Amino acid sequence: MPYPEQFTGFQVNGPDTWLDFHKNEFQAKPFGDYDVDIKIEACGLCSSDVHTISGGWGSQHYPLTVGHEIVGTALRVGPKVTLIKPGQRVGVGAQSYSCLDCRQCNSDNETYCRKQLDTYGAKWPDTGIISQGGYSSHVRTHEHWVFPIPDGLPSTCAAPMLCAGLTAYSPLIRNGCGPGKKVGIVGLGGIGHFGLMFAKALGAETWVISRSHSKEADAKKMGADGFLATQDEDWTEGHAMTFDLIVNSANSDEGFPLSEYLSLLDVHGKWVSVGLPEGDGLKIRNQDLIANGCFIGSSHLGSRKEVLAMLQLAADKGIMTWVEEVPINAQNLAKSLERLHKGDIRYRFCMVGYDKEFNA
Repeated sequence: MPYPEQFTGFQVNGPDTWLDFHKNEFQAKPFGDYDVDIKIEACGLCSSDVHTISGGWGSQHYPLTVGHEIVGTALRVGPKVTLIKPGQRVGVGAQSYSCLDCRQCNSDNETYCRKQLDTYGAKWPDTGIISQGGYSSHVRTHEHWVFPIPDGLPSTCAAPMLCAGLTAYSPLIRNGCGPGKKVGIVGLGGIGHFGLMFAKALGAETWVISRSHSKEADAKKMGADGFLATQDEDWTEGHAMTFDLIVNSANSDEGFPLSEYLSLLDVHGKWVSVGLPEGDGLKIRNQDLIANGCFIGSSHLGSRKEVLAMLQLAADKGIMTWVEEVPINAQNLAKSLERLHKGDIRYRFCMVGYDKEFNA
């Protein structure tokens, strides 16, 4: 199998031309003792990609290749790697480094490490090299953030789970989702549809909460026990103080009726926001919290242990991403990211056809 000295990827040069992709060679960080080199076969598209290259999340290191829902084949492993073997089908998500030595890393909270680095757009310590993502031929990643993919899970279903799926799964697991619990999922989008399917698989009574009824049929097909549309008058009627947990995956907070959402929570119920809209965010009033003593929090990705459990749950329960497969090239990336920006997708994109495009 040929092995390149440099990797190749589709990069953008800045936010003013964020849909103008150029195929460039780039230098990966030096290969380390714990590193794994992966030949990519599929990569999901994430709203984070749009927010990053469009400048919505601030300045970035350009030129930049994004994409952090990666599945491929492990080609080479470092001499101290024990978790991955060459030839395995593996995945990489949105994080590719932490110190693995701090209090957080030693308690399965490595995604909260103060030294954590993202799979793309991060500056590797002591090198100045910028990490590049999965719209590329290969990726080089520390073994801790390389995950074996179960045989029963297709690559294009597994790839979007490595960011969007994990973003939904971790707060469910950490906040008691399971039998006897009533869980709400706000926003049936790329993250929310995973939240619905995982909450159901974990045994909870699961409701979807959306602005309109346009996705109600999809929600029922995914297994939702109920559906609430905030456009309906008195939409909270009969549900006040009945939810144990609500996970908010909405990608916009414009006109967001937070006080009404919080009124759905039982005493000390939890509201966990995982979406990251651009802008100033929601205004939280203590008056909205005091009636039921509810808690507001957030969640960031998840641990290696959670990734492996999530992938196995999906394989065991037959959970399949609602995914649209698109051959990777500059034009298709531009069209797909523009559609994603407009919300014209149900519910994830995954780029495929890497062998043809990169001749690898």
